[in-house]
Amino acid sequence: MRILGIESSCDETAAAVVENGERLLSNVINSQIDIHAEYGGVIPEIAARSHLEVINPVINKALADANCTWYDIDAIAVTYAPGLIGSLLIGTLAARTLAIIHNKPLYKIHHVEAHVYANFINQQSGNLSLSLPKKQPSFPLLSLIVSGGHSQLVLFQNHGDYQLIGQTQDDAVGEAFDKVAKILGLPYPGGPSISKAAKLGDPHAFTLPIAKLQGKYDFSFSGLKTAVLRAVQREVGKDFTFPSHELPGLVDDELRHNMAASFQFTAIKTLVDKTRQAYDDFQPASVVIAGGVAANQELRHQLSGALPLSIDYAPIQLCTDNAAMIAALGYYRAQIDQPTDPYDLEVQPSLSMTSV
Repeated sequence: MRILGIESSCDETAAAVVENGERLLSNVINSQIDIHAEYGGVIPEIAARSHLEVINPVINKALADANCTWYDIDAIAVTYAPGLIGSLLIGTLAARTLAIIHNKPLYKIHHVEAHVYANFINQQSGNLSLSLPKKQPSFPLLSLIVSGGHSQLVLFQNHGDYQLIGQTQDDAVGEAFDKVAKILGLPYPGGPSISKAAKLGDPHAFTLPIAKLQGKYDFSFSGLKTAVLRAVQREVGKDFTFPSHELPGLVDDELRHNMAASFQFTAIKTLVDKTRQAYDDFQPASVVIAGGVAANQELRHQLSGALPLSIDYAPIQLCTDNAAMIAALGYYRAQIDQPTDPYDLEVQPSLSMTSV
């Protein structure tokens, strides 16, 4: 079964074709990072306009790269939640229109759930060269989902059968990376920038706090972010009233590198400690990480060292937003869900996984 996936929830316009939920035939991504970098974050109106300009060429290229015509496509899967409303509308409108024109079943996909399914893609056509997992994960499956908008621990018993066991109580870890990068004068997006700077710093230069929470598997990163701000203000000789947006001009390279390394070490340790606790309590057959922060090499290194089982990581290209994960989940959703009426599908920008 060949699924065309369409993704437009934030600032990537993507389309991909995946066969039987595991074989990647094409993977096309048009990133807007360069457009939004000058603003230090995603501007929703600009993102939606960019999606509108490229959505059709991206879909056509995905079909061409997969050597598929519409006759070869069995169904369409599209992100309908969560995300920026304007961005979601562009992708769903394209998918609904194509489903009607070509008489294809349409499946609505939750973006956060789909991130997990990047780990189920373990084969690819000859024109692709991604470093894919050797096999699909087994159930029960513990997934750490970490991105700019989400930080969650989810236990899957099977496809479509999962339980949210832990989540952030404030900032997502990816959001904390972006905000700390801004404090240190590092470019957007913050994840890659901090990771690069951290390689030149001492992760033990600063002792930063890890929040103690009532929820056994929950996270908190707002206090860590504030601790970085106060430490940087102190190091440059300013008090807590000094504006954060003026700090980058006072931060030298040594402070920047050491604080990036210390922040990354603490943020990652928070994630790894909670994941290890969940692993010990639930004893899953597999553990995966998903979402944009799953591309962080320090996270992969610490997690592999903390768990007694081998983790087969998804390639970096499938950790950030992409349509391959949408198409992969679309295949499994097609086994358990009825298709969505393309005339009735509505986007849900704030829908949590527990409401699917």
